[in-house]
Amino acid sequence: MRRVLALLCAASLLAAACSRGGELGGTETSVRRASAPADGATTTEPPAPAYGGTVVIGGDQEPLTLNPFADGGDVSTVATIGQTYLAGVYDVDGSTLQLVPELVTELPSVGNGGVVLNDDGTMTVRWVIRDDAVWSDGVPVTAADLGFTWNLMRDPDISRDQWTELDVVAVNSSAKTFSMTFAAPTVEYETLFRYIVPRHAVEGTEFLTDWNTQMWPSAGPFVFSEWKPGEYIKLTRNDHYWKTDSAGNELPYLDAVEFRFIQDGGDLLFQFTQRQLDVIQPIYDAETIKSLERLESDGVDLQLEAGPIWEHLNFQFGPNNRNPESLNRFRSFRQAVAYAIDPERIAALVGWAPIFSFLDLHAKDGAPWAQYSFDPKRAKELLAEACAAAERDCDADPPVAILSTTNDAEEERPRIADYLASALGNIGIDVELQLEDSQVFFGDTLNDGTWDMGWFAWAWNPGASRALETLERFDPDSSPPDGKNLYRWGTPDSTVADDDAVARFRGVMAVARNSFDSAQVMSLSRAAEQILADNAVVIPVGARQVAAAVWADTIVGFDLNPSQAGSTWNIEYWYRRER
Repeated sequence: MRRVLALLCAASLLAAACSRGGELGGTETSVRRASAPADGATTTEPPAPAYGGTVVIGGDQEPLTLNPFADGGDVSTVATIGQTYLAGVYDVDGSTLQLVPELVTELPSVGNGGVVLNDDGTMTVRWVIRDDAVWSDGVPVTAADLGFTWNLMRDPDISRDQWTELDVVAVNSSAKTFSMTFAAPTVEYETLFRYIVPRHAVEGTEFLTDWNTQMWPSAGPFVFSEWKPGEYIKLTRNDHYWKTDSAGNELPYLDAVEFRFIQDGGDLLFQFTQRQLDVIQPIYDAETIKSLERLESDGVDLQLEAGPIWEHLNFQFGPNNRNPESLNRFRSFRQAVAYAIDPERIAALVGWAPIFSFLDLHAKDGAPWAQYSFDPKRAKELLAEACAAAERDCDADPPVAILSTTNDAEEERPRIADYLASALGNIGIDVELQLEDSQVFFGDTLNDGTWDMGWFAWAWNPGASRALETLERFDPDSSPPDGKNLYRWGTPDSTVADDDAVARFRGVMAVARNSFDSAQVMSLSRAAEQILADNAVVIPVGARQVAAAVWADTIVGFDLNPSQAGSTWNIEYWYRRER
């Protein structure tokens, strides 16, 4: 397990310190709801494709490397640029936010026979490469490329933690078919091979040094052309690209893509306004959004989506809680808090999208936390139940909650803390704010479990394996410092260790951990999330929004993908039309 301090921005605990925000006033927040088509993929191609032209994309972050396996290669800008030339087993559909096949005929599952539990308890997973998948130099993509990539992923000088922890007992490849046998059932196979590396071009090279400023042959719609540091990266059309649109037309439609790097946000916006840039995905802040809104009548399409960073109010259940009067152990108290706060109000306050599920940030109807509609009257009733259970006269002696979060997060979290103090005060809870420097809060406070009520963030990623990973943060058998359950909910030293909900959660998770069926794991994960919601173990409140703008009167096909896949997820379908 990575150390917590190393996780801070990677897991988005320091999300507020890593991005900007502001007060939006009447700006509407966006929540995506989409249904997957029958084949699991979304088509966003134009009705009459037009070939040729270049799209110019502006951004404020230049990558340190083009290699997604190298240090610095796991950031969003590498993924956004990489979508133009990298390819793997799967991609993330921008409309459904589901995993969809890319270089393989279908994603392996129990239903299609791609995942099989063997008689000896091992599990075999099989991937079949598409017959038409080919590298930009004309060499076919084969199972040997998956095997080569797997060896890179297992190399201790290259690998990330989750790859080396997988216990694989056998690997087999034959032409277009690649299989791996795992020592025990797991759904971790689901997100393996985000990118595949061509063996014929990379074998024998210095992988971490030779492929930083140039790129191996492409299996995507474009090929790397030139990188002028500090200014731009250029890519040109891949004439061997294997994908076609539904009418059989070759893709991509564009001739070239240029990424320009403009660190100054004002200059980025100015160049977009002057049509020197076709597409931008700026850091989300109020003034930038208002400026882009004013351009909508001139042909700009401004797209806002709930991004992967979800913020939440939470409770500490362990023995080091700094509040000796804490009522966190009472479900009615936590539910009172849930009814007392208004996610819509917080969204308007800081420009986030309200959320009601952390397994599907874009769901609202029927999502687990939707049951807590803003209702101060109900909150007061539940608080009275908690006070009775604690044998406390809360009218004469109001309960006290100590709220901790960061004080250096562009004023977002301090502003939220002030709102929470007011909202909880309205139902009879006296709130003491203890805001801390981020290094303290994300260090000793979280590691030692010394807060009472807290506010911080995690990151969402699609897929059953990532859902299970999120739920492990509430594992009653995962006490820090070795475990992930920072909240100490249900741990042996917890104030709710014998709670019935803890037992039910533990049972659901036990089945999910031993399942090799991703559909079953996702179903069990939703059941586990429902237990957390029913008991108000945490309260997801909002997702930080991501924004993008495109001159839609010139560029057709752009569709913002708020996941880690990046806004260029469907760039092969973009085309240019002259005004």
